[in-house]
Amino acid sequence: MNRVFLDTNIVADLLDSSRNNHQKALELIEKLIYQDTTICISEDMITTLYYISKDKEATLDFIENVVLEDWEVLSFGEKVMKEAVALSKKKNEDLEDLLQCLCGKENGCSVIYTNDKKFVDCGIEIVSLEL
Repeated sequence: MNRVFLDTNIVADLLDSSRNNHQKALELIEKLIYQDTTICISEDMITTLYYISKDKEATLDFIENVVLEDWEVLSFGEKVMKEAVALSKKKNEDLEDLLQCLCGKENGCSVIYTNDKKFVDCGIEIVSLEL
């Protein structure tokens, strides 16, 4: 089964209809569901999404009824954190991106969907919804 990882900005786009890439995020999720793809996010995303959310109740409903029911929530773990910190220091790369990328890689994801134009490359295909 194909496993993909969603960066925080993709899920934020999905949750907030006022964001520029909302429709693209909806289309992506529809496509992934149709293809029977396992959708993965990291557990730290939950707090970030709640924090930036304009509608806390809707965000909690989404987490409860979509993320916790249909998606896979991944942990970084100490190995990923150590590797991300070391790479961030060595290459001056964004720690949050490294954590997301390495988490996806460690958990067998083949693609990371993001709208971050400078998302770090850790050996997984990176796909942007922005054109």
